[in-house]
Amino acid sequence: MWSAWRERVLAQRPIPPAPRPELALYLEQANATYVRDAYNSLSIEGYRVTPDLIVRVASGQWDLSRAEDRKQADAMAARGYFEAHTKVLASIAQAYGGASAGAVFEHSLAVWYRALFSPSVQAGILEPWQLAGYRERAVYITASRHVPPPKDAVPACMQTLFELLRSEPDAWVRAVLGHFVFVFIHPYGDGNGRLGRFLLNLMLASGGYPWTVLRMERRSSYMAALEAASADQNIEPFARFVAEEMAGTT
Repeated sequence: MWSAWRERVLAQRPIPPAPRPELALYLEQANATYVRDAYNSLSIEGYRVTPDLIVRVASGQWDLSRAEDRKQADAMAARGYFEAHTKVLASIAQAYGGASAGAVFEHSLAVWYRALFSPSVQAGILEPWQLAGYRERAVYITASRHVPPPKDAVPACMQTLFELLRSEPDAWVRAVLGHFVFVFIHPYGDGNGRLGRFLLNLMLASGGYPWTVLRMERRSSYMAALEAASADQNIEPFARFVAEEMAGTT
């Protein structure tokens, strides 16, 4: 699938920045778009969050000792997004330092996943064992004809994805196909969309592209593009969608 679609993805590639922005400038842009990114990424997944909540949990005003914060699933999701985003920026710094973006993702994924859900563990919503490893059950995607691989196939599928990301020379291809294949596999019981968008931005950053926000207002187009790829074997709508969202972010 990767080799068959690679040229079609490249045909939709925006012009890469030249030269690549320095890390400090990249991080400034990523942090400047954080509230917008977190709001949209969480809203796509159905969480009821507001920019005010995003700011409150990121600034430390969210307190686990307060019952209303401890019990609020949306606040847990917002805090987890902030903690995971911090880990993702550290991973991007590694890629900027010369490390293989594919290798960085392989070594970082479990760290991102634990950070995404650690507030829910601290609040007693999840048990720690639930953050250990890939999913242990079948999953189904609402309103999609695509059924992710069975749980026993997930480790092999993920190992193949890691190898493809390490060997792919083009950052745009790593971003578009990496995101798609990750959500196609759906390796975790929850968090796949958010982690897939973090993967997208790690790979974009490795090529000098800006942090790109996929907007809630275009959720239907996003889902339709993923469905076209997974169910109809047509990757072009998704590649175009990412390019359009990149233009909309900048």
